[in-house]
Amino acid sequence: MYLWLKAFHVVAVIAWMAGMLYLPRLFVYHSETQKGSIQSETFKIMERRLLKAIINPAMIVTWVLGLYLMWDGGWYTSGWMHGKLLLVLILSGLHGVYVRRLKEFAADKNTKPAKYYRILNEVPTVLMIGIVILVIVKPFG
Repeated sequence: MYLWLKAFHVVAVIAWMAGMLYLPRLFVYHSETQKGSIQSETFKIMERRLLKAIINPAMIVTWVLGLYLMWDGGWYTSGWMHGKLLLVLILSGLHGVYVRRLKEFAADKNTKPAKYYRILNEVPTVLMIGIVILVIVKPFG
């Protein structure tokens, strides 16, 4: 059963990361549209659906299965796991930032330029690289 749960954990992580990489790209394009325009309203729908249908559920499944796998595998005492948990907590905090930005766009109150979202779009990639290295290499026994 452990390997099945691990497989679904990886699928959830992939879905979460896909959303975390795509949503700020939508924000880049949305920030360049006129407030109240058809394009802006379309971006609002796309952003909300992406968050509600993919990103939020994927994050929840990632956390639930990840915590279970950590406990069941006895990984909670490992240094690499502590590093991974820190990076996943930061990723979850970024998820919260995305939710806040989405709400600002929904209320036509975005004040951030496209460049901000382009930079923000790189953060999940850096976190993902760190997480993958920690999981595969396990540098801190």
